[in-house]
Formats: sequence, C-alpha cells, structure tokens
Amino acid sequence: MKIAIMGLGYVGMTAAACLASRGHEVVGVDPSATKVQRVEEGRSPITEPGLNDLVESVVKRGLLRATTTLTQDVADAELVIVCVGTPSAVDGSHNMTYIVEVTRQLAELFQTNPGRKVTVAYRSTIRPGTIEELIQPIFNSILGGDAAGRVEVVYNPEFLRESSAINDFFAPPKIVVGTKDGERSAAIDAINDGINAPVFYVKYRESEITKFVDNTFHAVKTAFANEIGRICARLDISATEVHKIFIADTKLNVSPYYLRPGGPFGGSCLPKDVRALQYISRTAGAGTHLIDSLLQSNSAHKDFLFEYVTRDLIYGARVLMLGLAFKDKSDDLRESPNVDLARMLITAGYQLSVFDPFVAPHSLVGQNLGALSNSPFIRDILVDEETVHATMWDLVIDSRSIASDLDLDVGPVVDINALA
Repeated sequence: MKIAIMGLGYVGMTAAACLASRGHEVVGVDPSATKVQRVEEGRSPITEPGLNDLVESVVKRGLLRATTTLTQDVADAELVIVCVGTPSAVDGSHNMTYIVEVTRQLAELFQTNPGRKVTVAYRSTIRPGTIEELIQPIFNSILGGDAAGRVEVVYNPEFLRESSAINDFFAPPKIVVGTKDGERSAAIDAINDGINAPVFYVKYRESEITKFVDNTFHAVKTAFANEIGRICARLDISATEVHKIFIADTKLNVSPYYLRPGGPFGGSCLPKDVRALQYISRTAGAGTHLIDSLLQSNSAHKDFLFEYVTRDLIYGARVLMLGLAFKDKSDDLRESPNVDLARMLITAGYQLSVFDPFVAPHSLVGQNLGALSNSPFIRDILVDEETVHATMWDLVIDSRSIASDLDLDVGPVVDINALA
C-alpha cells in the first residue's frame, strides 16, 4: 500500500518505519528540513531504541522517503496518517493549529488531484467532536458535495510508549478505530493485518476520548503512588516494600504499571492530556475534582523530591543527576520533571552536573530543541561518562535507576524511583 505520514515526530516516525518494514511504500512529510534530511540519509531524527536501524534498513530498500512538501506521492497515497502535534494552549485545551493546517493542505491536494478514494486516519490526540465539528467541515468546504466520496476520515489513536515504541506498534494493547458509523475501514484493516490485539470499531467520539481516558488514568495512578510514597517517606516506611505488597493483589489493584512511587509524571502525553481533559470537564460542567488535582499533586511531588534529595546537602555541594529526559532510553525533554529538578538544584546554589547518554544537544530537533532553548543552562551542565567516573560527588541523584549499570562508586546515591 502507498502510505503518507504527516508529521515525523515520535508517533509519525515510528509509524513510518514500522509500516515500511512490512513492505508498504511510505513517504513522510514534515516541515523540518533537518528531520527530512536525516530520514533521507537513513537516520532517525528522534531517539528510540531500534528505530535508527529500522529507518536505515527501509530507506536502503527504497520503502521510505521524506519530504517537506505535499508531493505527488502524497496525492497518490491510498492511506494518509496524520501525526502532527496538538500542544497545550494557554487555557489547557489542545492547540488545533497544525490539525487545521494539515487538513486544509490535504483537502486542497485532493481537489487538484482527482482520483480514487483516500483514507485519512488521524492519530494526533484530539478532543471529542473534532472530526465532526472541525476536520470534516474543512474537507466539505473545499471538496464540496464530493467530500464523502473522495475522503474516508478515520480516527485511529496510537498506544505507543517511548523507549518501547517499536514493540508497542507491532504488539499494541488494543486497536481502536473510529469511523462515521462505527463500521470497518479496509485501509486500517490492511495495515493491522497480522497484528494480534483486540480491535474496537466505534464511532468518532468514542474513539477520540480513548487517549484522554487512558492517559489521565495513568496520571491518576502515578499521582496516587507518589502521594503514598510521600507519606511513607515522612513516616520512615519503605515505599518499595509497600509497593510490593500492593501490586501483589492483581485481582483488585489492577496492575503494577504507573503504580510504583518514584518520579513525577511528565513527557508529551500525560500533562497535556490531563490539562485538556480538565478543559473538557470545565466546559461540560462535570466537576471532576480528582482529575483537577492531578497536576497540583504532581507539582507538589516535584517540590518534595527536591527537599528529599537535598535534606543532608550543604550549600554549594557537587551533585550529579543521572537522567534528564522524562524517560529512559529517550531524548524527549518535553515537560520532563528532571529539567525542573535541575533548575531547582541550580537555583538553590548546588554545583550540578547531568549525565544522560541519550540526550545530545546537537541532535535535538523540534519541540525537544525548544525545551533546550527554554532551559539554556542544560548545555553547560551535561557531562560525559568519563567525567562521571573521574569525579567524586557529594550526591548522585539517580532518576533512571541506572547507577548500578554504570558501576558507580563516586559518592552516595539516592534513587528517586525507589523512595525507600
């Protein structure tokens, strides 16, 4: 199948490489010339385990290419997958600028290139009602009465975790497909052929709210676990042992994921989607008090961790922090709580250095580069592994539980993922 991917971020780049690896002809479209050049050279523009090798392989086979403009390859595609960003707006809602612009460009492209019917599947996180109230009207206004016959609009959310995205692509926890009438989509069935996962065909609004429900529940679990962790730390109780007891009950306590006391939640999904669901709740008058408290609880946990790791430190102490990105084996700095902790430590007068083997400032692009621009001090405090081992530190803050892997013996280590 000929497939076009709009947006080469974490979701789009993973989809492009994985679909190409299954024999589909894929063209990726992104306004960033840097991202496009890297793909054309057979390199991944983002850091994700296994993705660079996969991109190199499919580019060599001629199954993946990239462009900054909507070329004829996009017009000829049987399936277009939209993976552009929907960042938080000031009021907490999703900024739909990129969705609107890409939809308009696609509609104009289809208008000037009449041909077979194309399926346009959206994977960006969007509030319920977006397809019916925003996306479909754009196609209708440009394509007129022929829109329904020319474009099949689908909502097909992704369930990828950074650092395990490739495995999650081929073995997702579920597949959700939203269509106008909740009926099947041949194009989506084709790309999911051979993937073993429960499939849910629903109408647009049920599919659109799925990511909000999932990500907000993950945030609930993380915030709950961290509140328990704070209580345990205050009462000299091992949160690690309490966690073991708690997750042993798989019948009532669901699962161990997101339920281990440790670092605050962050990244590109949970904070953004919690804010957006809060906005949806406000406009709907739903009064969701627990959800409204999540970001406040998460901020409180950031303050607590700063107090926790500095409780025995003297002013000006030499501190090493292991891990800067919000998740191990990733270079994603978006809303990383480790960036916030680094800023607190520097402001408090500690001599901070950071080691993260997956964050290279010269390789960051897109919103990651923006995160670096907003925190320019990061460039000056990143150190290499040789410096880590050659220096004696007053404190090592392990935000990734990787100190043992590095065989460190250069000072006291506090693993903030344990709170033991």
